[in-house]
Amino acid sequence: MVRWDNCLDTDEEHVNFARRDELNRAHSKEREEPDGPVNFELDACHQDPEYKSPAPVPHAQVKLITSWEAGWNVTNAIQGIFVLGLPYALLHSGYSGLFLIILAAALCCYTGKILIACLYEENEDGQLIRVRDTYEDIANACCKRLPPRLGGIVVNVTQVMELTMTCILYLVVSGNLLSYSFPHVPVTEKTWSVIAFVTLLPCVFIKTLKIVSQLSQLCSLVHFIIILVVMTYCLTQTHQWSWAKFRLSIEFEDFLVSVGVIIFSYTSQIFLPTLEGNMKNPGEFSCMLNWTHFFACVLKTTFALTAFLTWGEETKEIITDNLPSFLETLVNLCLLAKALLSYPLPFFAATEIVYACISRENHSKYRSPLLSLGVRGSFLLLTLLMAMFIPHFAMLMGLTGSVTGAAMTFLLPSLFHLKLKWKKLSFLEKCADISIFTSSFLCSLAGIVCSTKRLLQVFGGV
Repeated sequence: MVRWDNCLDTDEEHVNFARRDELNRAHSKEREEPDGPVNFELDACHQDPEYKSPAPVPHAQVKLITSWEAGWNVTNAIQGIFVLGLPYALLHSGYSGLFLIILAAALCCYTGKILIACLYEENEDGQLIRVRDTYEDIANACCKRLPPRLGGIVVNVTQVMELTMTCILYLVVSGNLLSYSFPHVPVTEKTWSVIAFVTLLPCVFIKTLKIVSQLSQLCSLVHFIIILVVMTYCLTQTHQWSWAKFRLSIEFEDFLVSVGVIIFSYTSQIFLPTLEGNMKNPGEFSCMLNWTHFFACVLKTTFALTAFLTWGEETKEIITDNLPSFLETLVNLCLLAKALLSYPLPFFAATEIVYACISRENHSKYRSPLLSLGVRGSFLLLTLLMAMFIPHFAMLMGLTGSVTGAAMTFLLPSLFHLKLKWKKLSFLEKCADISIFTSSFLCSLAGIVCSTKRLLQVFGGV
């Protein structure tokens, strides 16, 4: 089974799985009819004066999603493959790990809400109006005194890095799972990755978030099947359970790994502005975020606790490695399906960012279907080549994830919220944002140090 100890301190699945806010940006007020044309021009009174909308798309249609579909996308991000590493996190964090699972759900839900709050401003009548559409717009609004669009460029680069790493991870994991599921087939792991890549070729034809949402539903269904299989087996082993298996003392580096697994298994902030903007009823966004994080917290706590109580000190990095062989093969195939179904979300998000930037620089008035197809095809091929030829990818992902994951999930939302809403925030809200920014900065710094240390050890630097 794939070894995760070198990438557990990254943001799931990145890692999350993050994903884009440039996807169909201009639709805050202009809602389309089911089969009608779309108007991509925002009302002037709802638009940030310094915001420049991308080229209109007269031939495209924005298919709005329901709150349920938005919830499935969030669930796909916060119920990722890294959930299978939570029992291992409890092994190294003990009782504090249970507290962290609950705290992480609350923090990530909070930062998601304040990020969306940065999209809105009050008009003269005190009504909230959506004046920004993307994470990039928020960054540009906070960096007006810096060179033009510098904030947005930094955010876009950070997003693309994280999303690319996420896509590569799914290919690496897919090849690994196929290799372990069919050990008697004389095929290398890299060849299995190529086979997995072939099944992902239809991704180049995905044009709307609606399709991605439907794939997320299937992905979440597969995930719940995996959790059900593991928990059912654990419940048959209740005679082995003992609270004495929990540690009271912890080691710092091991604890950091646990923090990375727990906190970043909840990340979804990168694509929240897009989801909220694409919802038929954006007013239900906050409620949707509350329920998805609440159920994720309950499920993760129950799953991690029952699995750890079953195997104790023998708990492995990925809990499915502890299962009997006949169950392990079944679960590995389910994990393969989950990895392949998870790929379209970060892939679609990353390609939309790149394509939007290309269209803006070329001042194109209309989006070219051929150019869009070329961008998607090139990105798909790039992820395969990087998955096959980058050495020690998991460790490199741990280093980049410590920077990009913490920044997009905690550092930037809290910083932007303080910058844009300072005069309207209460004292407690200011303290909460400052505390999140400070603690996440320290955790990110510690993660960078640990990841760099491991890379140096591997390459013989120390």
